[in-house]
Amino acid sequence: MQQIERAVSSRHLAWNTAGTRPNEQFAYYREAICQAFMNLTPEPAAETGFPASVEHISLGDAAINRVSFPEHVVRRSAADIAASDRSCFYLNLKLAGHCRIQQDGREIGLSPGQVGIFDSSRQFALVHDRGPQLRVASFWVPAEALRERLPVPFDVRAARVSDDPHVGHLIVETARALSDNALRMSEDEGVRLFHALIELVAVSLSRQSRTHSGEAESLVDATTLALKRAIHRRLREPGLAVADIAGAVGISERYVHKLLARSGTGFTSYVIERRLDGAARDLGDPAMADRAIGAVAFDWGFSDLSHFTRRFKQRFGCRPRDWRAR
Repeated sequence: MQQIERAVSSRHLAWNTAGTRPNEQFAYYREAICQAFMNLTPEPAAETGFPASVEHISLGDAAINRVSFPEHVVRRSAADIAASDRSCFYLNLKLAGHCRIQQDGREIGLSPGQVGIFDSSRQFALVHDRGPQLRVASFWVPAEALRERLPVPFDVRAARVSDDPHVGHLIVETARALSDNALRMSEDEGVRLFHALIELVAVSLSRQSRTHSGEAESLVDATTLALKRAIHRRLREPGLAVADIAGAVGISERYVHKLLARSGTGFTSYVIERRLDGAARDLGDPAMADRAIGAVAFDWGFSDLSHFTRRFKQRFGCRPRDWRAR
């Protein structure tokens, strides 16, 4: 199968069976989804003719695959898993038709507007039915991008995360916004919105864990958690502003201040304290003993060494060089 020319840029690829003979359309589709996703084994419901299209949009290490197709079944077999050198989670937003996700003896149904997640490293079957032409936006989520946001250990089982009473509607709307607008955004903007989506999914999954059932007892707690994680990921950026974080999480700047005030802090104080904590760890690391104190400060987003020294002493009771000497 020949890949269609890139439609918009190097991060946007598209395939369509319309220009292929009916008896070759399914084979074309099968190869397209294996390129866009990873090794899969689709099974056609009809003997000939398979009108389908596949769009692949890169989001850094992640991707969105927007697919339109007739009724059929897609399987991920043990052989498919063995032939793949990467693992991911699929986060599927159903756009038209109905789908049943079967994995580990469980079955999760998805109707339009619902979002489900499942693991590529385990065998599964996707039964796409109830409609002559079905559509899905499937997010390719690098395994570590989700696992680093979850408690350890944590077993991610097939689940319909759109059912979450606190963040389910946010997951749906964020997934839909990203699917609809990914090509109108820069890749950096798309990656930031994707990270906000994965934060919400992680909050939802964490709430289902007994050991972390209290991590996000309400929508406010869930949003605060996503807010703080967004700050932590960007602590090293000089000039980090409230607007940057508000945009990443999808809330207003005023609400950022309100959530942090609820936690007993302010945006500037929270950022500086977390940066000082990071700098203190680096200054106490023997492996970084040869690195200049100023370089450590700049690595953590400080642009003025005297300001860094003053704030460090206020927080830890000594100057950075004395902290290192200890």
